[in-house]
Amino acid sequence: MSKARTRYQARRKRHRRVRRKIAGTGQRPRLSVFRSARHIYAQLIDDQTGRTLAAAASNEPALRQTLAQAKPLEQARAVGETLAARAQAQGLSAAVFDRGGFQFHGRIRALAEGSRAQGLQF
Repeated sequence: MSKARTRYQARRKRHRRVRRKIAGTGQRPRLSVFRSARHIYAQLIDDQTGRTLAAAASNEPALRQTLAQAKPLEQARAVGETLAARAQAQGLSAAVFDRGGFQFHGRIRALAEGSRAQGLQF
């Protein structure tokens, strides 16, 4: 088994363990984060209905223009701020943070701080 495959399986295992404990509702959705090698994605999910309420990603056209020369941490922070603004436009002010099995540091932490800076509470 390759090292990359093992690392992927370990992250999936951590994510399943975290997901057993948290769930999003309509008033307090789950802020799910996924980090790839080049981009970061975040979405607010109502687990009761299975719907995505708001989403933001570093590769979407609206952000790509402004983040073309930005560093990865700055991109993650901007994605968090954008997601929080979209959530507030829908009347959402609180969320449950789901780090997706990733460590809470670096880009994941920057995204969370960007969301908090715009007023989204965890």
